Amino acid sequence: MVVVVVVAAVLVAAAALMALVRVERGPSMLDRALGLDLLTVSLVCAIAIEAVWSRRTETVPILLALSLVGFVGSVVIARFGVRQHESQGSGRSPEPDEAPEPAAPSEPGAEPGGGTTDEGGRA
Repeated sequence: MVVVVVVAAVLVAAAALMALVRVERGPSMLDRALGLDLLTVSLVCAIAIEAVWSRRTETVPILLALSLVGFVGSVVIARFGVRQHESQGSGRSPEPDEAPEPAAPSEPGAEPGGGTTDEGGRA
């Protein structure tokens, strides 16, 4: 059992270290958010390893609360990132259901700007 706990602790520590690197280097806000989410998961795993090692069940509510906070935080950051992306313009082509409506057929004598002219060419 000692070997399993030590291996699990080393793997969790490595994941936390890589998450810190992602938080520090992440070129975008979403990369940093992903790193913080991974840090939350690493903390939950470390507490779970400690609970298994000491055979205590009192830490289960703490694990549940931390998992819930991590999930809600990830959802909030993802929604914020989508809104920020939409406000900047995604530069993508519209989906089939988002296609713009076709323009109405132009009438004879219609100007390209949308105005009409009379016989004398006046607007």
